[in-house]
Amino acid sequence: MPDSTLDLHRQLEQMRPALLRFAKLQLRNDSLAEDAVQDALIAVLEKPERFAGQSSLRTYVIGILKYKIIDQLRLTQREVQLDPAEDQSDEELLEHLFNSNGHVREDNPAWGDPDATLEQKDFFKVLEVCLEKLPAKTARVFMMREWLELETEDICKELEITTANAWVLLYRARLRLRECLELNWFGQKRAA
Repeated sequence: MPDSTLDLHRQLEQMRPALLRFAKLQLRNDSLAEDAVQDALIAVLEKPERFAGQSSLRTYVIGILKYKIIDQLRLTQREVQLDPAEDQSDEELLEHLFNSNGHVREDNPAWGDPDATLEQKDFFKVLEVCLEKLPAKTARVFMMREWLELETEDICKELEITTANAWVLLYRARLRLRECLELNWFGQKRAA
């Protein structure tokens, strides 16, 4: 194995406990958290060339892990969770899954409110435009703190800035985003 691959393996191995804690916090299920972390690590190891070095390896891996966690959450929402009792027979378990006609019991899907979903997508498009209008460093600090949920000291180490500078950048980002959203989202009269 080349030295760079060994180094990547070592770094990922060191990150694994923190990634697992993060996933367990989000999923509240040890095996699902383990699966999400494994999937994220495999994604990094299969295509290490995708890591361009524009952020730290930790930030990159956490970004991948977030998508794996979202995938797990979506999957568990669609699956029927069965916790059969020790004394429950196979027949009782099958009765839970199938109705008297032999058809699979399915809960009616919750379609939600399509208008609200569309409005939410539109909101995030406007938010994305507002983020693009921010100075690059301000936007990066905001996204690291609010989206990646990194601690301030980790952001400061990554960007080589002081804590006071980070808080000023976050304050400015929030003010500008608020102003932009008030003008471009909340100030608009949208058809109801």
